[in-house]
Amino acid sequence: MGEHEKLIEDMSEKLGFTPEILKTLGELDPEFLHKYKRCNHKLLSDGALPAKVKIMIALAVVASKQCERCTVVQMQSALKNGATKEEIMEVMDVIFITSGAPAVAACRDALKLLK
Repeated sequence: MGEHEKLIEDMSEKLGFTPEILKTLGELDPEFLHKYKRCNHKLLSDGALPAKVKIMIALAVVASKQCERCTVVQMQSALKNGATKEEIMEVMDVIFITSGAPAVAACRDALKLLK
């Protein structure tokens, strides 16, 4: 197993799935994958805020940018890290209040993961 495959495996274990972008980044530029892992580690590790809370913040941010695929990835990560349906629905309230209906619509596929 190559270095970038090991990095991807480590990150995938934390996320609970393997985003395709990680495979592509690893093939194109293993050094960038190292940078990505360091940033991802900050998001997925408890600090002053629990990882679950940081991931739900990330969910709200990517929804505000109307990145549908990103909302699915963050939702998967939030659920893997212990977020409840009730917590996610409160995040949806925040998304609606701060970013409106288009941002909520960007979560269409992500919300299906709650069923």
